[in-house]
Amino acid sequence: MKTERGLLVRERNCLERYLPGLREKLERTPFLEREKPRGPGIGLFRDAGGAALLVPRRYHGKGASALDAVRVQRAVGALSPSLAVASTMHHFSTAALVELAAGSGMEWLLLQAIAQSDLLLASGFAEGQPGQHVLRPTMTARRVPGGLRVSGAKKPCSLTWSMDLLSASARVVDGGGEGSDLAVLVVPAKSEGIARREFWGNWVLAGAESDEIRLDDVFVPDRLVIYPEDPDISRDPVHAKGFVWFEMLISATYLGMASGLAERVLLSGRAPSADIARLGVELEGAMHALEGLALAFDSDSDGSEVDLAGALFVRYAVQQTVERAAMAAAALAGGMAFIGSSEVSYLLAACRALTYHPPSFGTMADALAGYLAGAELTLL
Repeated sequence: MKTERGLLVRERNCLERYLPGLREKLERTPFLEREKPRGPGIGLFRDAGGAALLVPRRYHGKGASALDAVRVQRAVGALSPSLAVASTMHHFSTAALVELAAGSGMEWLLLQAIAQSDLLLASGFAEGQPGQHVLRPTMTARRVPGGLRVSGAKKPCSLTWSMDLLSASARVVDGGGEGSDLAVLVVPAKSEGIARREFWGNWVLAGAESDEIRLDDVFVPDRLVIYPEDPDISRDPVHAKGFVWFEMLISATYLGMASGLAERVLLSGRAPSADIARLGVELEGAMHALEGLALAFDSDSDGSEVDLAGALFVRYAVQQTVERAAMAAAALAGGMAFIGSSEVSYLLAACRALTYHPPSFGTMADALAGYLAGAELTLL
C-alpha cells in the first residue's frame, strides 16, 4: 500500500472521502472572503452533507469514527477557521444525541432528521458572562403541562443565523425559583419566542455566526428535554462522552488553523529545512496524540473507559502546540507576508482563540493537579 505523504494530505483525503467537493468549492473563494459574516462556508458544508458526518449509518448518516472526525476537522480548520469552529459545535451536539439515542428516548428521530434533511444543530451552553461555568446556566425553565417554558440568552452561540435546531442547557426552577435541576434542551429554531441578535464584534472567526440567541418563554416539549443523571458530567457517562467529543473536535479544529499557517511557510520554499522540521515535530506530534485519544475513544464501545482527564491533557497539549507553532510559522513567513496580506495575522489571531473555549486551563489546573495525585477528576 502506498504511504500518503505531506502536511495535511491524509486529512484532506479523509475530508474528500466524507464531504466530496467541499474543499474545492471553498478554495474557489479567497480565504478572507470565506471568513466574513454570512460567508459561503456554512452553506457549502450543509450542501456537502456535513451535518450527517457523525450520525451513524443506521440513521442514514455518514457514520464517521472519532479518528476520521478529527482528521476531517483538521482539514477544515486549515481551509476555513470559521467553518471549522461552527461545524465543531454542530458535530459535538450531534455526537451527544448519538450517545443519548442508545436509551429509550426519541433522539434517534432527531438524528435521522439531521441526516436526511441536512439540519444544523447549534450548541448553546455559553452565556457570555465571565466566570460563569457552562454547567451552571442562568437560563431558566419552568415546568408546565407537557414540557418546559424556557427564558434566557445564550452567547456566543455558533450557527446563530443558520441553525435549524438549538441544543442548550437550562436550570429548571420550581415555585419560588430555587430549583437547581440541569436540563439539556433541543429547540426547533422556528419556535415562537426565539430571537437572534448581533454579538460577535471581532472580524476573526466572524464567519462562525457566533452571535446571541434569546429565548422568551419558549415552549419545549418533554420529548425534547434531557435530564443528565448527574449535573457533573464527569460522573454521567453519556455526557462525559459528549465532553470528550468536544475536546477532540475543538483541538483538531485549531490544530488545522496552525497547520494552514505552517503550510504557507512550507509552500513559500524560503524557510530553512531545520525550521520546517521543527514545525513538523510540533504539529504532527500533537496530531498523533489527538489520534491516539480518538482511537482509544473508538475502541471503548460501552463507554466504560471514558478518559476525561486524558482528553483534557491532550487538549491543553494541543493548545500549547498551536500557540508555539503559530508564532513560529508567522515569524518564518516573514514581514513581507505580514505586510502583503491579512491572512497571516488572521490565522495567528484565530489560533489564539482555542484558549477561550471551555474549560480554560486556569479553571481546571487544581483538578488536574489533584488527579495526578490520585484524586477523582471533577468538572464542577
